[in-house]
Amino acid sequence: MARGNETGVPRRLRTTRSAGVVPLVAAVASALALTGAAVYTVDHATCGVPAQYIRHDNHVELVGGCVDGSEVDAPAHPAPAENASGDYSR
Repeated sequence: MARGNETGVPRRLRTTRSAGVVPLVAAVASALALTGAAVYTVDHATCGVPAQYIRHDNHVELVGGCVDGSEVDAPAHPAPAENASGDYSR
């Protein structure tokens, strides 16, 4: 039988309760650290002018933002042109 202390609670039970708190505190501390890192990153990520899409005659252009058009890969197969009827099938 486990020896009791002055409160009458066996040590094994007291140790088990306190051992369950340590992982909880570690998880909360990790969540707070990751949340702080995410807020800091988003707050300091400045791209200048917000991006916007501008439609020209037969194409759409991305203007502004953090993405450079030369960094974006072109699609392997261009989309089929729209017929006057709006049907995309060939």
